[in-house]
Amino acid sequence: MKTLDVIAAILLVIGGLNWFLVGAFEFDLVQFLFGSFPVIARSIYILVGLAAFYQIFQWKAIQNRWKD
Repeated sequence: MKTLDVIAAILLVIGGLNWFLVGAFEFDLVQFLFGSFPVIARSIYILVGLAAFYQIFQWKAIQNRWKD
């Protein structure tokens, strides 16, 4: 499960940085990189959202896993 925790954290960092770029510079990195492949861009957005749900619902379990 720790691997899934790390993957979720990486996706959230990517999503957070993308939102920073959108807010600060009106530049969407995901659209820039994958705009010609809308299925891939949409999949990335979905994965980031799923990572957020995972973090929300597994918060305490994640903390307990990483204590040791």
